Amino acid sequence: MTANWIPITIVTLYVVVLFAVTGWARRLTAEGGGGIVGYLLAGRGLPYWVAAALLAGLAVGGVSTIGTAEWAYTRGISAGWYNAAWAAGAFVLAFGAARRYRRFEITTLPELFERHYSTTARVLGVIGQLVIQIVITSLQYVAGGAILRALLPGVFTLQSGMVVTALVFVGITLIGGFWAAGLTNVINVFVIYTGIILAAVMSVAKVGGLRTLEAGLPEAHPGLDLFAMGPALIAAWFLVMITTTHSTQAVIQVGFAAKDEHPAARAYRLGGLISLPVGFVSAIVGLAAAASHPGIVAAEALPRMVMDLPPLAAGIILAGLWAADVSTASALLLGSAALVSSDIVKRFFAPDLSAAREQIFGRVTVAILSVITFGLALAVEGILKALLVGLTLTTAYTLVALMTMYCPRLCRRSSATWTLSTTMAALALWLIAPAEWRVLPHPIYLAWIVSIVTFLLVAVFDPRRIEV
Repeated sequence: MTANWIPITIVTLYVVVLFAVTGWARRLTAEGGGGIVGYLLAGRGLPYWVAAALLAGLAVGGVSTIGTAEWAYTRGISAGWYNAAWAAGAFVLAFGAARRYRRFEITTLPELFERHYSTTARVLGVIGQLVIQIVITSLQYVAGGAILRALLPGVFTLQSGMVVTALVFVGITLIGGFWAAGLTNVINVFVIYTGIILAAVMSVAKVGGLRTLEAGLPEAHPGLDLFAMGPALIAAWFLVMITTTHSTQAVIQVGFAAKDEHPAARAYRLGGLISLPVGFVSAIVGLAAAASHPGIVAAEALPRMVMDLPPLAAGIILAGLWAADVSTASALLLGSAALVSSDIVKRFFAPDLSAAREQIFGRVTVAILSVITFGLALAVEGILKALLVGLTLTTAYTLVALMTMYCPRLCRRSSATWTLSTTMAALALWLIAPAEWRVLPHPIYLAWIVSIVTFLLVAVFDPRRIEV
């Protein structure tokens, strides 16, 4: 217990700094003109470097750190491709659709669907986006609680760790909005890199260096084989992440909040560069765990290595891992709040709200979503099962959005409704179908096939072209 006070003190100081920055961000939110745009889009005045930190914080979460180390424990360094896939998605978006998205001057992706297709398309868009983001947000409570429990077992249980995690990231979003999420993520990215690099360097040093690490790996362990995860799975990761970055509200909202289209594109490029190495660095910790702690549960790879280190180093690493979780959760919660506030409340129930009332509704939405997502976190087993399939749902959104921007002559008034609904149905069938019926290696391939076929069939049978 005495040694625990050092990491607890470090994490406490980190939280104090986050809330100090959040208080400053509250003033910036007020200067942004108030309303939904001021609170949930930083008044469309986010500098590119803040937007890049926000994107990197969104990309680097518990999966990128603890999850990647877990995979690397059995599958080697190739687990690092997970974050490389995320970075690839950001790069593709930066050099392609980012500028066009920003020119639309929209708040959410479903708003774009109604503008060109129908109200039904907007409603379907909101439903799917909320399912995706609420599921991922719920996992952040669990990841944060698991980090605190694993590294400070005498201080936190899973439930108390989840509560502390919720209080921090919900407090940041409630008080400071998108400005707070961006500025705190500048700190989070620094803390994440400090923690994970320290963990990798000290873990490798503890086992005697890279050569000793390689020699100490269990027999048949893939070690530094970059493709041990399998080309099909690695390709699926890239396809999922490139798809996800183009149509997940929390990701494209970063571009909507940038000052104009050029800072938006720069933010995605820089954010991709920042997030690229994290997976491979975390994988090194997993390799060190495989060499020094054979036979443990793979999920304990990174926590076990951290617990072997001096308290000061453990505290810094703990803050970095927890920062990864908090940074992801803040952006996701604000993305979901934008969907509810703009696409539901303002669109259908209170279109004439003043700017002050819009901001109140935005904060109330954040609070309500926090309660819902925390409740879902208690059913974590079902959430984990649906997570990856939920991400593949973004395929339909990506296809419709890109075709609207680049090939509107193939777009019909019912394209969005049919493409979204058939993809949702196909993925629901994937979830309930027996494993032996799944011919394709990953649901992302099914989602793309169904989305493209549906979109093209609608282009043939529906004569009503969209207005551009």
